[in-house]
Order: sequence, then C-alpha cells, then structure tokens
Amino acid sequence: MAGHTHISGFEVPLYRALTEPILLAGAPRTIAIVNGTLAAALGLGLRLWIVGLVVWIAGHALAAAAARKDASFAEVISRHARYPGALTC
Repeated sequence: MAGHTHISGFEVPLYRALTEPILLAGAPRTIAIVNGTLAAALGLGLRLWIVGLVVWIAGHALAAAAARKDASFAEVISRHARYPGALTC
C-alpha cells in the first residue's frame, strides 16, 4: 500500500454537523441573534413596533441571502475589517 497505512485506534468518525456552519432560519446564528436583539430593542424598548419589525425582516432576509452565497460571510467581513489590505483583488 502506497501511503495508506491503517493504524488501529487512530480512526475517528467525522460527522457532518461538526463541519457545517450553524444557521438559524438560514442566517448565521450570531447575526440572527444580534439582528433580533436590535429589532426587539426598537420594538419593545422604544415602542416602534413597525420599525422593529421592518428592521428584523430586512436584516434577516439580507443575512440569509448572504449566507446562501457564503455561509461564513460574517467571518470574512470581520477578517477584512481587521486586515483591509489582505483581501484586495
């Protein structure tokens, strides 16, 4: 066998759930929680119900659309903010 040696005890199953990003209704979990918190603060705290609802729907729709293209877009944006010259074309 060229390069494929099997050593007993060094085999681990890799589950799909460990490699996929955690999404909440199609959007990354952290973005969805921040968006929901902001919308709740507007709707409940400031009593701007319609504005809070619009912010929640628009923010979640944008995050879900971005996650369809790249599920880890939030990490890419935060890394780009830290190192702005690293991701130029």
